[in-house]
Amino acid sequence: MLSATVRVAGDLDLAEECAQEAYVSALGAWARDGVPERPGAWLTTAARNQALDRLRREVTLRRKLPLLVEPATADPDDPDGRDGRDGLDAAVPDDRLRLVFTCCHPALSPEARIALTLRLVCGVPTPDVARAFLVPEPTMAARITRAKKKISQARIPFRVPGPSELPERVDSVLTAVHLLFSTGHTAGEGDALVREELCDRALHLARTLAALLPEQAETRGLLGLLLLTDARRATRTDEQGRLLLLGDQDRTRWNQRAIMEGLTVTAGALASGPPGRFTLQAAIAGVHAVAPSFDRTDWPRIVHLYDLLLAVWNTPVVALNRAAAVSFADGPTAALPLLDDLAADPRLANYPYLYATRADLLQRLGDTAGAASSYRRAIELTANAAERAFLQQRLAEIGHADPASC
Repeated sequence: MLSATVRVAGDLDLAEECAQEAYVSALGAWARDGVPERPGAWLTTAARNQALDRLRREVTLRRKLPLLVEPATADPDDPDGRDGRDGLDAAVPDDRLRLVFTCCHPALSPEARIALTLRLVCGVPTPDVARAFLVPEPTMAARITRAKKKISQARIPFRVPGPSELPERVDSVLTAVHLLFSTGHTAGEGDALVREELCDRALHLARTLAALLPEQAETRGLLGLLLLTDARRATRTDEQGRLLLLGDQDRTRWNQRAIMEGLTVTAGALASGPPGRFTLQAAIAGVHAVAPSFDRTDWPRIVHLYDLLLAVWNTPVVALNRAAAVSFADGPTAALPLLDDLAADPRLANYPYLYATRADLLQRLGDTAGAASSYRRAIELTANAAERAFLQQRLAEIGHADPASC
């Protein structure tokens, strides 16, 4: 709805206002006349009409507000924005993906592009965006506000990029789609572990990107990563919604069609040259996908792939994942010093998976008191009900709490 309205309004803030007004109109009209057969189309049409009315009333709007698309697309006489733009529309055929590309304008910082895209285009709540970037919520809210102000003050002429301009925005777009999937794969808060609509939306965008830019190996790497990761969706919780770790999942229920497609796509990306961060993550997911059991996973291979990943994408989360792999390849004693080093990184100070991983290592080493302390800290930092219940159960299992009292 927002994507379609922006093409008429020519301004993101105006489009958001028109979308909100459309919802208000729907509350009255639908209560009176009933819900229409196609409510999404009704809302989109109402929002677009609001934008057209604004443009007609304020003929100087395009000179006062920054444009997110070419001036022709903000023409009230061309509401579909297709005057002379068929070639670019064909280059970016998906409305939502088109707006993702426009938000990932090179004039903004990479962090601002991705945060703006997640919040305004994908509808990811600000706390989840902040969690993805390992920053406090107020920091992320301020970052998004500054990005919008920069668009307004600098009058950045956002427009649909041409085919030759797409590659320079690819990395930011891929990152936004990946974070969108991650937000759905493990919801930051709420009762359910997975937000399936976000996973499906990200998979659709990843498929579109791979088809749009087949010469970009990382688009195939991202698609492979999402397919191989999402193949486990049905087995990540039991019938009661309780979280199941990788070692406890029924591998016979993994989506074999998605795994085969993901492996094929990943192999193609690996054959295209030195792998990037998404292709390497896809390769790691592929090792898990082909392992006949958790115990027979090729952990040394996974550690090696994490070493390669750290060389191209050195982040504390990647280092934490590598430490977890080391604990299974070489034992928890070898991994614990790695966690001690990561604990000094302020970006992980409130990252629950650091403490959950540490608790698991200490529990495997027989230090139940230390494990209990780390489990309690992880529980404090975890907002997702399914993950919190799992941690509470682990704490109870080592004799330090009753799950009902946590």
